[in-house]
Amino acid sequence: MAKISINLATGSFQKEEIIVGIDLGTTNSLVAFINPDKNPQVINDSGKGILVPSVVYFNNQNETVVGNEAKEFLTTDPSNTIFSVKRLLGRSYKDVAEHKDIFSYKIIDDDSDSLVKIQAGNRFYTPIELSAEILKELKARAEHALKTPVNRAVITVPAYFNDSQRQATRDAGKLAGLDVMRIVNEPTAASLAYGIGLDPSQQKTIAVYDLGGGTFDVSILQIQNGIFEVLATNGNTYLGGDDFDRAILNHWIEKNNLDIKVLSEDNILMQTLRLQAEAAKKALSTQNLYNEKVGEIWCTLDNQTFEQLISAKVEETITACKNALKDADLTASDIDEVILVGGSTRTPFVKQAVEDFFGKKPQDNINPDEVVALGAAIQADVLAGNRSDILLLDVTPLSLGIETMGGLMDVIIARNSKVPTKAGRQYTTSVDGQVNMKISVYQGERDLVKENRKLAEFDLKGIPAMPAGLPKVDINFLLNADGILTVQAIELRSGVKQEIEITPSYGLSDDTVEKMLLDSIEHAKSDVEQRMLIEARSEGEQLLYTAERFIEKHAEHLTAEEIAKTKVHIEALKSALATQEKDTILKKADELNEFTRPFAERVMDAAISTAMKGKKIE
Repeated sequence: MAKISINLATGSFQKEEIIVGIDLGTTNSLVAFINPDKNPQVINDSGKGILVPSVVYFNNQNETVVGNEAKEFLTTDPSNTIFSVKRLLGRSYKDVAEHKDIFSYKIIDDDSDSLVKIQAGNRFYTPIELSAEILKELKARAEHALKTPVNRAVITVPAYFNDSQRQATRDAGKLAGLDVMRIVNEPTAASLAYGIGLDPSQQKTIAVYDLGGGTFDVSILQIQNGIFEVLATNGNTYLGGDDFDRAILNHWIEKNNLDIKVLSEDNILMQTLRLQAEAAKKALSTQNLYNEKVGEIWCTLDNQTFEQLISAKVEETITACKNALKDADLTASDIDEVILVGGSTRTPFVKQAVEDFFGKKPQDNINPDEVVALGAAIQADVLAGNRSDILLLDVTPLSLGIETMGGLMDVIIARNSKVPTKAGRQYTTSVDGQVNMKISVYQGERDLVKENRKLAEFDLKGIPAMPAGLPKVDINFLLNADGILTVQAIELRSGVKQEIEITPSYGLSDDTVEKMLLDSIEHAKSDVEQRMLIEARSEGEQLLYTAERFIEKHAEHLTAEEIAKTKVHIEALKSALATQEKDTILKKADELNEFTRPFAERVMDAAISTAMKGKKIE
């Protein structure tokens, strides 16, 4: 019996279920769809507003609150209110260490290259889980507004996101119960919203200037035959409208002779002034003077002063535009169109600066907050096969990846990637002196390789014996237009190399592919829980190995108390590993890390100092 979907909101038949477009933003997120009139439209569910603040709050019972309601806890319970999680997706602690001060919540520092974890209460969360909470809220709003299940989505990411960050975004979608059809670059989505690139005969070079609440990036795209190529991208992930608000706030503090120390201790007053600064910024887009009062504090600002306050930040964005053009080997006159994205581009001073630099008026007639989500909805419509004017290129039906520690699947080429395609990732050894590395290639959507289809296995032999973590092994996947996969492994320090050819899609019917996809969505929650437990165990075991070796090698430089207490922490971690409870393992690992850090740094400093004198500590 055939299934027919009916949209209860519109009464119309659907060839397929709705595929939505999602803009998962640093500050705000939103969802869009193609309405019955065949136009992209953002969803405003129950009058809650189009923008969903990308904020997640955990109460004492570990229950989650997302969006506007969560935002209220930023001042009252900051350590359990997570914001700007997009900045942490697919990143290690080392990537974000220099910016840790901007986060009011605890990011776990395990002094390694493993992905960051965030602590709220007694639980530890990955950015993937937190992003999934935001996506669940968007999914729920879409389903409520459209009166139909929403299980498929196109999600946008910045053009500069690497493979790890893109895969993390996919995983977040899967955990939220969404089949992520495609990850699309935000500038590409913005271009589609303006109709650029929909006509295959069109050939254009465009600049997308994206200034959001907390981030800025500019992308130079070349579009021909319906293919979007990112020629260059530049920007600053810590520059945005928030900086404009801060500049206004600092101006008012100075003008009113306020004591910054006293002010910083008064969360409610500080937040009230911040909100006034944001209101002033918005008001000055359409008027010349803002004049309000908070208690006895005058919040007065005119346009000229505002422009002086933000001119240095705006100039930074123009410098980024210059650098992007230089990297693309182009000049401003080579750009056919300039598109504005992000709420902060509403500021007239910003628009004028962009127009002056590129020498042409930028496109801004689509709401800059909505343009990316609208473009994602158009891309979703293309994937749904509802646009006969656009040719869909061949895509790979299932993800391709390799087995990593603990039997986990690490995806290298995600499903729905256009073919031909090439992707790679870097790995290292987990044991001292390891000279061989087994590379097992799998196809499928589950987190554990045992649930996926094994395609091939080979050994990379002859890796020079080095301490764990030192060898650098690049694993590259090349999938050609005929569906032939070449897997190449190379150890960069020695040049040792091995490769194999595989035909990944051989023997798989459409039904099998569909079943593998449905299984991955159905088991997403349990798969991710298993993955996180295995990762926690692997990290815990690695830390035990490192800590025990450290005590053996450096006992003479440690006090008896330091050694005894470290051993207590080691035993506690061993006990935690036996519990099979992720949060317990991570808690004990964090305690061991925190306890040993001060004297580990002391020993390392002593080692460096001795080495400088021509001696060496083994």
